[in-house]
Amino acid sequence: MKAQRHAAILTLVHRHRIASQEQLRALLLEDGVEVTQATLSRDIRELGLVKVSDPEGGAHYAPPAAADTPPPSLAPLVATLMLSAEGVGPLLVVRTPAGSANALGSALDRHAWPDVVGTIAGDDTLLVIARSPAARRRVAARLAGLTTGG
Repeated sequence: MKAQRHAAILTLVHRHRIASQEQLRALLLEDGVEVTQATLSRDIRELGLVKVSDPEGGAHYAPPAAADTPPPSLAPLVATLMLSAEGVGPLLVVRTPAGSANALGSALDRHAWPDVVGTIAGDDTLLVIARSPAARRRVAARLAGLTTGG
C-alpha cells in the first residue's frame, strides 16, 4: 500500500503543480487514495519532495534531482507493483496498478541493471527493453525472484 501511495504521489507531482499538502491530498482522493495529513507529511519527507519556486509566483512540490537521492529499494516496489510480466524478443511488458508504472520504471532505470537498455512507462504498463531475448529472460526471472523474496 505504501509503495502504491508513493507511486501515486510521484505521478501527481510530475503531472501537476501542487502548491500544498491539502491540494495533494485532494488529488490523491480523486485517484481513490485516502491518506491522513500526518501520513502524507511522512511520505513527502521519505520521497524527498522539495518545494521549488514557481516562475509564475508561489512554490510547488517537486521530486529531488535524481543524483541527490539513492535509488529506492527495488524488491518491495516489484513485490507490490508488478502484477504480471510477459515478453517477446528483447521486450518485457510489465503490468502494474494504475499510476504505478512510472515509479517502477524509474526505480529499475536507477538500478542500472546491465541487461536493461531502458524502460518506457505508461500509466499501468511498463515496457522494459533488454539487450537481447536472453537478457529479457534473465530480467524477467530476476523480477519474478523479487516478487517471491528471492
